[in-house]
Amino acid sequence: MARVQRGGCGEGQANFHMSQRKLNIAIVGLGFGAEFIPIYQRHPNANMYAICQRDPKKLDAIGDAFGVDVRYTDYRQLLKDPKVDVVHINSPIPDHGWMSIAGLKAGKHVACTVPMATSIEDCRKIVELQKKTKLKYMMMETVVYAREFLYISELYRKGTLGKIQFLQASHQQDMDGWPNYWPGLPPMWYATHCVGPVCGLTRATAEYVSCFGSGTIRKELVKKYQSPFAVETTHIKFRDSDLSARIYRSLFDTARQYRESFDVYGSKASVEWPLIEHEPLVLHRAKLPEPEIPKLVKTPDYAKLLPKPIQRFTTKGVYDLGKKTHLSFTQGAGHGGSHPHLVNEFVSAVVGGRDPFPNARQSANWTCVGLCSHESALKGGEIVKLPGFTQ
Repeated sequence: MARVQRGGCGEGQANFHMSQRKLNIAIVGLGFGAEFIPIYQRHPNANMYAICQRDPKKLDAIGDAFGVDVRYTDYRQLLKDPKVDVVHINSPIPDHGWMSIAGLKAGKHVACTVPMATSIEDCRKIVELQKKTKLKYMMMETVVYAREFLYISELYRKGTLGKIQFLQASHQQDMDGWPNYWPGLPPMWYATHCVGPVCGLTRATAEYVSCFGSGTIRKELVKKYQSPFAVETTHIKFRDSDLSARIYRSLFDTARQYRESFDVYGSKASVEWPLIEHEPLVLHRAKLPEPEIPKLVKTPDYAKLLPKPIQRFTTKGVYDLGKKTHLSFTQGAGHGGSHPHLVNEFVSAVVGGRDPFPNARQSANWTCVGLCSHESALKGGEIVKLPGFTQ
């Protein structure tokens, strides 16, 4: 069923100019996706035009709560609406690839939650379509717009860290009880939260990986994806760089509080993530007396980088409006205040006719690090090169 049905999709979306009107945004998937509705509603260059959700009761509940009148239960019908300029996809992971491909083919700019896709071939199609259509694509990676990453990036740009010598990141989470496509998912298939920051800080491109699986998950979890590993650990070698990075990921049968960590080691200063969520970062400075080397740092907020109407959303969101908050948002400590930054980056890129960060190629590179890493783990750590289209 589609609440609203309209004709033609119009190929002219790539030439849209913001001097005419605001971007019409359609959010697809209203679990995690509902967090973004009030941000788009207040962004000066966006019009929160439509929502899409398969469950009509949930669709109407969210639509009524936020005053969004154009509603769809069928994504393909939404794509036929010529008034839609942008689709922001927040659907289950297995749908990211085909939905992004369909969106670009329909002449829509596409923002999509992570990962880009679950196959290298779908990543390739998205990159090629984006290049062909000149439409904008952005994988909405939260970590590279979280306040912690923005703080470390500021230190890097100012030269405080000196020469970067090594990077590492982790994403640990207990996914028992999550929707039915999660059980047994290979850890590295959902690794962009730790790949993004190690690539994003210096804008490095991953060239090849070597990954080892460790431990085993319960037999009933192995059946769907034929992936036995409790933890996967990857080394990434960057193209045209002396840098490498280490990432590790767990999803099941590994006791650990939720943690998305990012450590940076520089010649002048290093920053390490706390072992426990909500504790301060640790800044280490070189050439100081040993007791003075570590310093606890409360990360500043970067709302000042945003248009004033959406600055409040670095610390507040749908949960302040009395709605149930999606579990990924709750476990992820609000994703570091990243949501309004993500919205602003994508809308500004479309309006300004520039590539967003990460663009399609970068999004594919980060996603394929995980896909190639799992392939490497199944081969006992064999080096696997990233596909050429990601370079």
